[in-house]
Amino acid sequence: MHILIVEDEIGIMQFLQQGLEEEGYQISTAFDGARGFDLFLENHFDLILLDWMLPKMTGLELCKEIRKSNSAIPILFLTAKDTVQETIEGLQSGANDYIKKPFSFEELVERIKVHFRKPKNPDHLTLGPVTIDLQKHQVFTNDKEVILTQREFELLSYLVQNKGKVCTRNQIIEDVWDIHFEYDTGVIDVFMNAIRKKLNLKVEEDYIKTIRGVGYIAND
Repeated sequence: MHILIVEDEIGIMQFLQQGLEEEGYQISTAFDGARGFDLFLENHFDLILLDWMLPKMTGLELCKEIRKSNSAIPILFLTAKDTVQETIEGLQSGANDYIKKPFSFEELVERIKVHFRKPKNPDHLTLGPVTIDLQKHQVFTNDKEVILTQREFELLSYLVQNKGKVCTRNQIIEDVWDIHFEYDTGVIDVFMNAIRKKLNLKVEEDYIKTIRGVGYIAND
């Protein structure tokens, strides 16, 4: 598996490169966002590790540019930014995961392995008038395409895959965000509000219900 690391701190870069190469991964590196984007365009990568604060192009800007041409590649932010709003901003830009510095290298390796596991999902999911194409990462409502961010797509897919089951906020944080420690689950509500607005379902089409104090359930 080929991993691109975009990180401007030489010490962290060398630590990550050496450690991940010892784990058997092929590593390419860039010390600024512009070079990282050039490498992305010139090569095939299976995963990207991305710092937030980068010269020439920030990690946030780079993530958004990558998502314009590739909606599937896993992108993991490595950053010291840790407020809820910053977390939301990073995830909304299209990142799949968010690891705060300082972090455990062993945890990082396990997170990477999770993103390399082959999905066992069907090609398509449905919820009332909503159709989800898991292969092409597209969502349609009444045959009209709905543009979702990567995280919104993953959250909607998760709820539909668990149709008929109550998904608690803690389950969603662990299974969709892959975060296994105490975390502000209020982030989920922000994404759910955005999904509902984009799907533009009628009031009577209450396909995703909020279970107050618990979580959400998707039902036809």
